Amino acid sequence: MTARTVPFASLVPHEDAAAVRSAIERVVARGWYILGPEVDAFEREFAAASGAAHAVAVGNGTDAIALTLRALGIGRGDEVITTPLSAAFSALAIMMAGARPVFADIDPVRLTIDPRRVEDMIGSRTRAILPVHLYGQAAEMTAIAEIAARHGLFVVEDCCQAHLSTAGGRSVGTIGVAGAFSFYPTKNLGALGDGGAVVTNDRALAERVKRLRNGGQTDRYHHAEPGINSRLDEVQAAILRARLPFLAQWTERRRMDQMIPTGETLERVTRYEAHLQRQLLQTMHELEALQGRRKGEATPLARLDVSGGLGG
Repeated sequence: MTARTVPFASLVPHEDAAAVRSAIERVVARGWYILGPEVDAFEREFAAASGAAHAVAVGNGTDAIALTLRALGIGRGDEVITTPLSAAFSALAIMMAGARPVFADIDPVRLTIDPRRVEDMIGSRTRAILPVHLYGQAAEMTAIAEIAARHGLFVVEDCCQAHLSTAGGRSVGTIGVAGAFSFYPTKNLGALGDGGAVVTNDRALAERVKRLRNGGQTDRYHHAEPGINSRLDEVQAAILRARLPFLAQWTERRRMDQMIPTGETLERVTRYEAHLQRQLLQTMHELEALQGRRKGEATPLARLDVSGGLGG
């Protein structure tokens, strides 16, 4: 039996190709490329899709975390508790805000931050908890929220790998004070370049993030505070608007169709609530391949190819 190799990822538009092309042409024809109507519309649409009152589009997911922390007044001398099992950018974002990342160990089953370990790490300088919803698997948010409330801490959710995930029936990003998303091309909702967003139900927080992303300007050439340049451009916003209507079906396809090839059978992966089964499958495939190499077999890495992008 010849093994069929399925592409791990495809970043070329597929069923969304016509919509993406039309979106790009619309922006070029308008000639407005920074902080225009596409960004405004995407912020409204992504907020609605995420179950939040507000969304602020920024340059990338790292900036989304860092700007949120800054907008909350977290900085030099403060500590933020997070997980060691994440891309380095989670901790780097904390450092960008001027704070110090403190690592609490993970739950060995969920692979997300362990609430019991979080409480052990809280000290006099702790200002916030940054749980990472890893590979689409939401962290144990009920327990984390209770700990944060008990100690007077902010919860900022790293949702960069968890578009449309839920925890306890609630959309990730809306359980803490804010959630940070990435639209890196390999994400479930990916741009054709970098992009990110902050979602929140706190209007004042959203307004401050908007100010900080644009040099701290309250209006043109009036810089109320030292912000940065982290603006999602109009082309990427239009592309994300074109792809957003596909996200629910792409997500459902991941939930239902992701399987692990083992010999001549396909075993369904046990799914947590709204678990998108992203890179966890890659890890399991790599282990499978390693086992095959040790036995002198050629075990192909296979992954169902679904539009919208994969990876971290």
